[in-house]
Amino acid sequence: MANHASADKRNRQSEKRRLHNKYYAKTTRNAIKALRNTTDKAAAEALAPKVFSMIDRLAKNNTIHKNKAANLKSGIAVYINKLA
Repeated sequence: MANHASADKRNRQSEKRRLHNKYYAKTTRNAIKALRNTTDKAAAEALAPKVFSMIDRLAKNNTIHKNKAANLKSGIAVYINKLA
């Protein structure tokens, strides 16, 4: 229980931001899974810029760490390059 009105407000803001971050992180994870389940190289290359943009946005807002974003993008690029 918050002892100050400012602490109560901070809790409300934190919960709202947590749900916002959770939604965008989950949406991005689903997009990454969809891209990795693609076996067609042309389709994967078409989807990649959108997924990279989503990952960059999460990193910019500190929802995920910038190094994690770089690792995800690198892994996706490696996967796309291996497709025949």
